[in-house]
Amino acid sequence: MSDLITALATELVDAYASRRHLQPPSSRAGGLDLPAAYAVEAELTRRRRAEGRTTVGRKVGHANKAVWRALRLETLTWARMYDDTVRYTDNDEASLSMAPLCSPRIEPEIVFKLRRPLGSEALEPAAVLDAVEWIALGFEIVDCVYADWKFEPSDFVAAFGLHAALVVGTPLVVTATNIPHLVEVLPRFTVDLQANGQSVAQGSGKNSLRSPVLCLGELASAVARQPGAEPLAAGELVSSGSLTEAQPIAAGQTWTAVVEGIELPALTLRSG
Repeated sequence: MSDLITALATELVDAYASRRHLQPPSSRAGGLDLPAAYAVEAELTRRRRAEGRTTVGRKVGHANKAVWRALRLETLTWARMYDDTVRYTDNDEASLSMAPLCSPRIEPEIVFKLRRPLGSEALEPAAVLDAVEWIALGFEIVDCVYADWKFEPSDFVAAFGLHAALVVGTPLVVTATNIPHLVEVLPRFTVDLQANGQSVAQGSGKNSLRSPVLCLGELASAVARQPGAEPLAAGELVSSGSLTEAQPIAAGQTWTAVVEGIELPALTLRSG
């Protein structure tokens, strides 16, 4: 099995580098289950660290519980993010080149930064937020090497969680004073995703597992149950699942996410 894991990791790295499509491993002879997919993800992490890169957090996939049964999932999926794939904005504006990517899409998400480790013991929203240093609005850029964006959860995990980049807006510091308010508004706030000034998608906090903070708690629990997985640590970032349907993004566009019902500024990304 280790030879297969190594070979698949190499195949995925090469596919992203050459911007070519692959047949999803789950559809090949022998298939690919989730334990094997997380082994591939761990091998990719080992290689990136060997290259001098640092893991800085996790991105979440399948944060819609309604699809779990159809996909035979018991929880959400996740993959690591790196110091060279996460960037912060200047006054909530950023630019990012799409040239290296194969088939990119953009997702507005809530980003958390942990101030202490988070395990499976804290699933109530207030207890989860007590472990959070700040929250921010972010843009997750996902990229897929599977044709027509057709894949299974195991394919998603093995392919870096489709993570290409995360752009993080101005943070809102979490305090004991504002935790009750955040518990209340995180499921209810709304977001309007705009491309070149035109609204293209709408969503709300409830689209991320009923609340982004519930998604964070579920991630901590899922990581704790994953054999060999490193637990969520202080300082980690978590991109907690898309608030709208992911939208194709191309060079020469200006994307803006405008939120209402939570004290976060609008976020703008210009794609090059």
